[in-house]
Amino acid sequence: MVAGLVVLVAGLFGMIMVAYANTPLPLTVQDEAVEQGSIIYYRDGKTEIAHLGTKRQIVPLTKVPRHVQDAFIAAENRTFRTDPGISLSGITRAVWSTVTGRQVQGGSTITQEMARGYYDGLSQERTVQRKVKEIFVSIRAGQEMTKDQILANYLNTIYFGRGADGIQAAAQAFFDKDVDKLTVAEGAYLAGRIQSPDAFDQAEAARNWAPTRERFTYVIGGMAEVDAARYGGLSGTAKFPKLARPDKKEMLKGINGYMVDIVQRELERRGISKERLRSGGYRVTTTFDRKLMRAAKKAVEANLAVVGDKHVRANMAAVDPRNGQVIAFYSGRDYLKSFTNNAFDANKQAASAFKPYVLAAWLERGYSLRSYVSGKGPVTLPGTKPIRNSHDLGAAVQIDRATAESVNTAFATMAQEVGLEAVEKIAEGAGIDKEHLRQAVEAHAFGMSIGAGLVTPVEQATGYGIFANGGVHHDAHVVLSVKTHQGRIVMKEAGQPRTVISPDTAADVTYAMEQVVRSGTARGTALPGGRPIAGKTGTNNENKEAWFVGYTPQLSSAVGMYKEIPQTDPKTGKVRKDPNGYALQKEVSLGNIQGAGTPTKIWREFMTAAMDGRPAESFPGPAFAGESHDLVHKPAPKPTEDPLANDPTGDPTGDPACQADPAACGDPTGDPTGDPGGDPNGDPNGDPSGDPSGDPGGDDPLGGVGDGPPDGGGDPGGGTTVDDGGQQPVGGG
Repeated sequence: MVAGLVVLVAGLFGMIMVAYANTPLPLTVQDEAVEQGSIIYYRDGKTEIAHLGTKRQIVPLTKVPRHVQDAFIAAENRTFRTDPGISLSGITRAVWSTVTGRQVQGGSTITQEMARGYYDGLSQERTVQRKVKEIFVSIRAGQEMTKDQILANYLNTIYFGRGADGIQAAAQAFFDKDVDKLTVAEGAYLAGRIQSPDAFDQAEAARNWAPTRERFTYVIGGMAEVDAARYGGLSGTAKFPKLARPDKKEMLKGINGYMVDIVQRELERRGISKERLRSGGYRVTTTFDRKLMRAAKKAVEANLAVVGDKHVRANMAAVDPRNGQVIAFYSGRDYLKSFTNNAFDANKQAASAFKPYVLAAWLERGYSLRSYVSGKGPVTLPGTKPIRNSHDLGAAVQIDRATAESVNTAFATMAQEVGLEAVEKIAEGAGIDKEHLRQAVEAHAFGMSIGAGLVTPVEQATGYGIFANGGVHHDAHVVLSVKTHQGRIVMKEAGQPRTVISPDTAADVTYAMEQVVRSGTARGTALPGGRPIAGKTGTNNENKEAWFVGYTPQLSSAVGMYKEIPQTDPKTGKVRKDPNGYALQKEVSLGNIQGAGTPTKIWREFMTAAMDGRPAESFPGPAFAGESHDLVHKPAPKPTEDPLANDPTGDPTGDPACQADPAACGDPTGDPTGDPGGDPNGDPNGDPSGDPSGDPGGDDPLGGVGDGPPDGGGDPGGGTTVDDGGQQPVGGG
């Protein structure tokens, strides 16, 4: 009998050793074990915008304080640091206990827990076969891995509750801090709750703290057993820690959701799906500047508060013209209350803020900025209803002044001369949506040239970038880089530059738009220190949309405004809703808000913050390239006095600067007529508009309303305009 028992034991031992020998340490890791959420950062690569997906961040053991490590050892396996790597008696005892059913439901060590949760092929089912394999894998791990490696895998794998996988996510979820900042008490709390995290979540939600307090006390006592010298006095001093409120931070609340939304969309276009983003542990650095995102929010919301109408919307975007990076934008107050990312998605008529693309097409054709075009309406062009001006400037006006005063007839006839295809090509090259351009031409023909097409703030800020950047376009984008959590780059910044217009054209368009803020519809607009700026207002028919788009050499920004109110059923008076329960909107007039008013104020306030501390850069001087190409008869020069009569030097040639550039003589239009107001009609009052009403503003394509210059108080938008009944259903102002 003894001999038989020896044979049985020897046979059992032999089978154990064969099984052990055939159970190598697995090569693959469970996806769930290393699956971790991604983090989206501001452009500094450090300041977090949001965590997405699984709340796990893999951290090295060196980042976990020793007292936190010891808390988990005290809770789960107090002899962990001294356990032998392999023990014949231990193997036999463990297998025998499992075979007899004594250990299937418990008794796991940290190494076993790590193996079960980390390696592929070890399921969570409670079977003898799985338990035996787990034991063998654990023994292998103890032989082939250091204690620190085992503990690091364990701490980064286990689930804590509150949706937090891994020690770093748990530190954030329960204490709103990184793991390396955890106190002894906080570490003991986390170590205690891994026994039954879901049950503890439910108990704490019901304000029943007894279960987690009991586990906390147990861990504190165990720590004294693990290291009496360090933790012997804890039982009398350690206090149950104060927890952070569950989900006290909603990552998509406020403006954060808009940033996350557009980042996800760009990554999806480039091959990283939302699902991969939520589980891949990516570190996404965006183009967004935290300070300027806040500056945009402040500028918009402060000015909307002054307007005092909850139905008025204002959206803006700021893009670096040198690379296409969206530095800041504003789409709304709270993403959770309004999901539409307006800076990128709210397509509204461009109004007169589209006209610079027409001017660029004119200059690219080889025609000069100093050519004369129609300054008087209405004009009737093929397929287009009569186009009027909010104020006429006479039969002929020079193009730089037509830009400053936003003369509709000038740009409509310029577009007719170069062809709408040429205008479309440049606008599309600058980033304006091709389909919207096509629709504008089909529906409004030459009305497209004065802003009948749809644009977004991001498109306009990017589009004007070609004028700020010497004719070179960069597509707007919001992602600088994507890395794995180990630091390997998996995606670089997108975008290839392309030349849309010549540097000379860009310089001349910029010169024309400098006149807008010096003497035109936005005159009086300035940044501190006299920093060079250029821009264009836009206000369409019935003031349904109002724009200001402007730039410095370093930054291009666009502000668009409109008003939407809920649609109502005319029979019942009830608000109409979409299938998701949201009120359907209809656009109505902004009232007295025009491009040179609130949009320009928002732009100025944001750009003041954005340019603060940055060196002032100058635009390239105007090239005045191309040949004169007058579409109307050039006005005859006015008779001039004898130059010697008022020139004390007696020099009949006058100021040489005037010969090179008439604008240098104080005439911002460069009008060779010598009229100090630049008016070819020779208004004796010197009114630069030539309008006897004294209103130089307005650029409604129908002649209905205008952008309005500063009033007597110096407030942009204060000018008075008259709706003279344009006949076209869209506007370009």
